[in-house]
Amino acid sequence: MSKPAASVQRPAPPPGPWDAIVIGGSSGAIDALNVLLPALPAGLRAAVMVVLHLPRDRRSRLVDIFSHRCALPAQEAEDQQPLLPGHLYFAPPDYHLLVDQGPRLALSIDPPVLFSRPSIDVLFHSAADCFGAKLLGVLLSGANADGADGLAAIHAAGGHTVVQAPATSAMPAMPVAAIARIPSAHVLAPAEIAALLARLPAQRPAPNLP
Repeated sequence: MSKPAASVQRPAPPPGPWDAIVIGGSSGAIDALNVLLPALPAGLRAAVMVVLHLPRDRRSRLVDIFSHRCALPAQEAEDQQPLLPGHLYFAPPDYHLLVDQGPRLALSIDPPVLFSRPSIDVLFHSAADCFGAKLLGVLLSGANADGADGLAAIHAAGGHTVVQAPATSAMPAMPVAAIARIPSAHVLAPAEIAALLARLPAQRPAPNLP
């Protein structure tokens, strides 16, 4: 039986004029987030949304963990909250996180997708509908295929797609599923994704008033 072909490492895309960044992961992704999120520059032009598979019956500690490590203001997403550039939003436990027109955030208690609520696919699909080519999607370590279909939707809408290199993932099933759906995705180690994020443009300072 022949071995499957190894995924092709592709260089990172150049920092683009993205209005939003969506990041998803599951088992093992917290290690990558510890590298990625502190790399986001202060005053980032894009809004950043993160879905991590979490136990449904426990309070999330993601804001507690990352608010002191990141240059961006970090908070748990709330229903119908305006989506602001330069802010970091985490999906709360047991709610799907979506992007509505406005843009605004929305929370849903629709059934789990691939046994997960919040679902990475749900966020990625809604963000692709809202932002199209001005969206960057990043999929990290995980033990199931959640996120692969949503990342394919981002690719189809003209957005950029980045997948954590399976060899650097504690649970490579999620990256492998995404690469199978989007062979042209950029496959990068966490440090390489962090370097990409660190180069993203910041908002221009407001002009001085007389």
